[in-house]
Amino acid sequence: MKQIQGDVDLRDLYFKELPSILTNVSVGGNFYCVNNYLTSLVGAPSSVRLDFDCSLNKLTSLTGAPNSVGQDFNCSDNKLTSLTGAPNSVGGDFYCSFNKLTSLAGAPSSVGGNFNCYNNNLTTLANAPNSVGGNFHCYNNKLTSLVGAPSSVTGNFNCVNNKLTSLVGAPSSVTGNFNCSNNAIKFTIKQVRAVCDVKGKIYV
Repeated sequence: MKQIQGDVDLRDLYFKELPSILTNVSVGGNFYCVNNYLTSLVGAPSSVRLDFDCSLNKLTSLTGAPNSVGQDFNCSDNKLTSLTGAPNSVGGDFYCSFNKLTSLAGAPSSVGGNFNCYNNNLTTLANAPNSVGGNFHCYNNKLTSLVGAPSSVTGNFNCVNNKLTSLVGAPSSVTGNFNCSNNAIKFTIKQVRAVCDVKGKIYV
């Protein structure tokens, strides 16, 4: 497999597709293709050691995305309706906010840092990562249930501004803060503590 030792920076180049020369390439640094006109990631490197950022495009699919990303993966501000094609694991943060997602099918099973899926059209957290090493932000969606959420969150858990009528499915433990305000009903701190061991503050 061909290798590129440093960064690949393709930001703001008006690309409609990625150069085919990058197919089956391993990038030793960061890969940026931010703010283009990409509708597909076909032609993307197969692996990126640091960050992969394809935000601010017109992506409708993640097919062709790297299999592995060592640090952050950012596909926010696109037109995605599915995460199919996303890396299986991401060492850092995963950003898929400001898309048109209705489900998390295809999301990585493991995220080392934060998982950000806010500002979408999600009605369920099914297929969310099993393990999240940082914050889990699913606010500003259309969630009616927390079933499918990670069993534990090392950082904060934020499900503000959804349509929740129950906290069933919430993480069993949250090391940081738990925020479930502005939902279909007003929850109580007692209700939160009944389903989750919260080490930080609770906001209802």
